[in-house]
Amino acid sequence: MSDFAIFSGNSNPELAKKICAYLKVPLGGAKVKRFSDGEVQIEIQENVRLKDVFIVQSTCPPVNDNLVELLLMLDAFKRSSVRRITAVVPYYGYARQDKKVAPRVPISAKLVADLLTVAGANRLITMDLHAGQLQGFFNIPVDNLFAAAVTINYLKNHFNQDTVIVSPDAGGAERARAIAKRLNADLAIVDKRRDAPNMAKAMAVIGNVKSKIAVILDDMVDTAGTLTEAAAALMDHGARGVHACCTHAVLSGPAVDRIQSSHIETLIVTDTVPLNENVRLCEKIKTLSIAELVGEAIIRSHTGESVTSLFV
Repeated sequence: MSDFAIFSGNSNPELAKKICAYLKVPLGGAKVKRFSDGEVQIEIQENVRLKDVFIVQSTCPPVNDNLVELLLMLDAFKRSSVRRITAVVPYYGYARQDKKVAPRVPISAKLVADLLTVAGANRLITMDLHAGQLQGFFNIPVDNLFAAAVTINYLKNHFNQDTVIVSPDAGGAERARAIAKRLNADLAIVDKRRDAPNMAKAMAVIGNVKSKIAVILDDMVDTAGTLTEAAAALMDHGARGVHACCTHAVLSGPAVDRIQSSHIETLIVTDTVPLNENVRLCEKIKTLSIAELVGEAIIRSHTGESVTSLFV
C-alpha cells in the first residue's frame, strides 16, 4: 500500500515490528536519537507526502521521554505534508490523573490529550483506557481497543467452571462484569481503601470465592500493591487459588518482588508495555501479544471499515 506507512519511536519497537509483520508491510525509516544534553532529535528518512501515517508509541517508562518523542514525531509528520496522522498509543500514560482528587492539582490526562492534538494527531488508537470517559478529553476521533479480545481466549483455555472473575476495586467492576459474562463465570469485587498513591489496603470481598479459582482482572499493574493485597484478601476468604490478568504491565519499583512473594500463581499481561529483563525472568508472568488486534484496527482505520466490529 503506497499510501500507508507505520513508524515507531523508541518506546516499544518490538510491538511495532510485530504489527508490521502481521500487516506484511515494512516499518518506516525514522531516526529517533538524542543530542548529548538529552534533547530528542527526530528525522523521517523517507517520503511520506500525502500518506496515511501511523505512529506506534506507548507512553510507558521513561514516560516523559517517550511522550516528547511522540510529540516531536507528530510535528515532524505534520510538517511533511502527510494526508493523516494517527497516534497509536497502546498504553496511554497519565491516564490515572483524569480528575481533581485534591485542591490545586492538574488534570494531566486532559493536558496530554491537548498536547497530542496540537502536535498534529488527527486520530488516536489506544487500548484499555484507565477510564472510558478519557475519550471525551480529545477533540479528535479515538478508538479505544479492548485487550479482552485476546485475554478471553486464554482464560477459556486455562480455567474451568469453578472460576470467579474478581475486580480489585469498585472502579473496575464494569470491566470485570463484562468478562465474567463472556466466560459464564461468577463475579466478585474487592473493597479497598487507598491511603496514598501506589498504596492500597484491601478490606473486604463482595461475592462468593470460597473453594473457587479467582482471576483478578485489572487494566494496569504498576507497583502491584493493589493486586497483591487483593490476592491476600481472596485467599483469606477461602479461594482455592489466585491468578491475575492485566493489560498494561508497568511493573515499576517493588512490583516483581511483590508478585513473586504473593499468593498469585500466574499474572497474564500483554505487550502494550515492553517488559524488562527482570520482569521476563519472573516465571509467574505470562505475556500475550496484542499486535494482531492493533494491526487489524490500523488497517480498518486506513480502509474505513468498522473497528467496533472487532469486539462484537
